[in-house]
Amino acid sequence: MVETTVDLANSNMSVRVAGKSHDLAFGEQMVLTTRTGAADVHVGNAPMVFVGYGVNAPEQGWNDYAGIDVKGKTVVMLINDPGFHSNDASLFEGRRMTYYGRWTYKYEEAARQGAAAAILIHDTPGAGYGWDVVKNSWSGPQFDLAPSDDPAPRLPLQGWITGDTAKTLFADAGLDVDALRVAAGKRGFKAVPMTKARFEAKLKNSIRLAASRNVIARLPGSKRPHEAIVYTAHWDHLGTHPDEPGDNIYNGAIDNATGVAGVLEIAEQFTVQSPKPERSVLFLLVTLEESGLLGSAYYAAHPVMPMANTVAVVNLDAMPVIGQTRDLVVVGLGNSELEDILRPIAAKQNRTLVQESAPEKGTFFRSDHFNFAKAGVPALYAKGGIDHVEQGRDYGLAVLDDYTASRYHKATDNFDPNWDLRGVVQDLTALYGVGKSLSLSQAWPNYREGNPFRATRDASRAKN
Repeated sequence: MVETTVDLANSNMSVRVAGKSHDLAFGEQMVLTTRTGAADVHVGNAPMVFVGYGVNAPEQGWNDYAGIDVKGKTVVMLINDPGFHSNDASLFEGRRMTYYGRWTYKYEEAARQGAAAAILIHDTPGAGYGWDVVKNSWSGPQFDLAPSDDPAPRLPLQGWITGDTAKTLFADAGLDVDALRVAAGKRGFKAVPMTKARFEAKLKNSIRLAASRNVIARLPGSKRPHEAIVYTAHWDHLGTHPDEPGDNIYNGAIDNATGVAGVLEIAEQFTVQSPKPERSVLFLLVTLEESGLLGSAYYAAHPVMPMANTVAVVNLDAMPVIGQTRDLVVVGLGNSELEDILRPIAAKQNRTLVQESAPEKGTFFRSDHFNFAKAGVPALYAKGGIDHVEQGRDYGLAVLDDYTASRYHKATDNFDPNWDLRGVVQDLTALYGVGKSLSLSQAWPNYREGNPFRATRDASRAKN
């Protein structure tokens, strides 16, 4: 991997609007980085263009880049999908985020369009998390795969600005960011050149090549060892933040020590399973999830067993520790036939499968199973719900909201001896049950008709 650390003292970003220069503060007003691996990156006097949601989706009849050339320019865009802020169910999937709503896609598309820089306007509902998460995730060293492992186009500069900063800049340019957000959520939107604005940024970086480990174990199948079921969890978190006072170690006890522990527990169950698994089972603990799913992306590019021979992936990430619930959340419910295996297992636990409580956050695209999905492998990302058996749904929602606000991607995500792990035991039992069923069968589950990953799966299986 390539590790890039911005020298904040010798880096800057400013926007000149109608002759007035706005020097933006790292962390407080903006974050900025590069994926180029270059020690010095400079974009100067670049025209700025507001490109709405930054989406080019032919199958949706939607192209925010239509009729405008952004080569060498700085594009500014909104997070999430066109149907989100407008609450229009007829656009994309309404408030349920698609891949087009993810910041990773938006930067990728801006690079394909030839932009010099891309800046996302943060808003908490659209992103699904507050500015602190952006600030903490993008401060300190940033990691990327080498171009040989990820040859897609890369932007010279990419970053975020706060919503308040965007309002100020747009207002000085004679534009209303709130009105433009409304316009961008309607069909026929055309990109708006910010004719009075120019972007200037300089990054001074320290660059080093580094390595971090994916950890994998393989339990060979007794009859069809060339076919594999994968359990995965990411072992990384956000490290130490030495500039912060007090406890500045981001341990990630829930995100994702819980998932790692869960995979180890499931692995132990497979070793004593009788009859033994007929298919191989892989237990994959990946690194650099918090840096853009890099460990799983590397595995997808260099799989131990071919993706065409991978039956399914089951991902464990941030297991709820609130106790038993009446529901079992399947992130991206409706995607694949793996749910048909999970549903009767959950029913025996008196639990119902439900979708995630905030599908607008695009959680399906934010964990390691997604790199398997892009390769066509059916993915199951499931965990305990919010309808607490003893204290009800409101209690579960309150605990989830408190975690998101107070501990998610913060130094406060620490182990608590008061956790109620009964629900986690149920979750692990159910997820192990899915793999056990597949390990003893010859079934090849697929994505549902109409799912964007089904074609990839069909093509890979057809070659097998």
